[in-house]
Parts: sequence; C-alpha cells; structure tokens
Amino acid sequence: MPHIEDYDEFKDDAKNVLQQLMRSISKSSNTKQLLVGTGSGLTTGFITMKIGRTAAFAIGGGILLLQIAQTQGYVKIDWDRIKKKAAKTSRAVENNVNQRPTWVDEVKKFLVKNTCFAGGFLGGFFIGIAL
Repeated sequence: MPHIEDYDEFKDDAKNVLQQLMRSISKSSNTKQLLVGTGSGLTTGFITMKIGRTAAFAIGGGILLLQIAQTQGYVKIDWDRIKKKAAKTSRAVENNVNQRPTWVDEVKKFLVKNTCFAGGFLGGFFIGIAL
C-alpha cells in the first residue's frame, strides 16, 4: 500500500521533470518548439477524443438508466438534497480558486513566452480531435 510520503516524493519529482521540460522547450529554436507543440497537441487531441467518447457514452448511459429506474419506481431521487450539496460544493470551489495562483497561471506564462509551441500545440490538438 503506497504511503503519503511516497506520493509527495512522486509529486515533487513529476513537478521537477515538467519544469525541466518547459525550460528545455523555452531554450529551443522556434522550429523545434513548433514541432514539439504540434506533436504533443496531436497526441493530446487524439487521446481526448478517445477518452471523451467513452466517458460520454458511460455517463450518458448511466443517466439514462438512472432516469428509467426513477420512472419505474426503483430509485427515489431527493432533488432538494442534491441542490443543497451542489451549492455547498460550488461555494467551496470558489473559495479555493480565489486563494492562490495555480499551475494554470504558470502554463499561461509559458504559452505567452513560447508562442510557436502554443500555436503548434493548438493546431495539433485540433487535428488530433479531427482524427
């Protein structure tokens, strides 16, 4: 069974590898940035569509089965309880988001600094989705 310390060590190692990769890409030529961005975007887009289709089918099927079960009387859904829980969760997320800068801010800075990589990634991503 993994320990919390192992997870923290893995998280730190992964963060260091990503930072080194981002520094390496930043120092590369525009052509290399464009090629790396296109390749990673293509891969990300392709995987997103494969996982997205599967997830959409599973979630849609689950919702359909739940609705049929509710209609037939097998399941009773307490919508008021769900609304209260969703509102509570929404407030908690809003409070956590506004507290500190996130990895999204670091990614934005990286993409603004490396526009060739960003452009290649975006183009590759759309091509990957189209496949």
